[in-house]
Amino acid sequence: AETQYQVQTSDKSKTTALLLCIFAGYLGIHQFYVGNIGKGILYIFTGGLFCIGWWIDIFKIASGTFKDGAGVALRK
Repeated sequence: AETQYQVQTSDKSKTTALLLCIFAGYLGIHQFYVGNIGKGILYIFTGGLFCIGWWIDIFKIASGTFKDGAGVALRK
């Protein structure tokens, strides 16, 4: 029997999320883009979680481990 695997990916672009994160990550714009509204609001009031969360998100998006609001990986 042949087994097929289907990988679910987000409709949100990894490149767009990365650019938004690099240039406006301290405001959480990338979080709003991927549907993480609560995190986006938190980032606005904490300056990207005091810039630490912002840098972590840049690394996570670039490495492909960042998830959208539905918990699935961003599309390439």
